[in-house]
Amino acid sequence: MSIAPRQSMSLRDVVEKYRQLAGGFGRPLALAAFGLSPEETARIFGIFDEDYHISRFLHFSLQPAAAPRSVQTYRINGFPQSHVALDAEIESIL
Repeated sequence: MSIAPRQSMSLRDVVEKYRQLAGGFGRPLALAAFGLSPEETARIFGIFDEDYHISRFLHFSLQPAAAPRSVQTYRINGFPQSHVALDAEIESIL
C-alpha cells in the first residue's frame, strides 16, 4: 500500500487558513501557524513571493522572539521571515 504525497496548499487554502487564524486581514500571523514543515513553508511562500500578482498582497516580517519561546523563522527567497500579513485585496485574484 503506497501513501499518496500530501497536496501542497493552494493560494485559496493559504488565504482561508490565514483568515481563520489571524481573525482578519492585515494582521501579522506566524508562518508556523500554517502547520507546514520548514521546507514546505519556504517553498510555498517563496513561490507566492516570486509572483508579482500575488506578492503585492503579502507582507512578510521578522518579529522579535517573545519570551520565553523563540519565534520560528523561515528563509523565504533567502530572507529570514517569521510572520506574514495579507491584504484583503488578495481575494480579488482567487
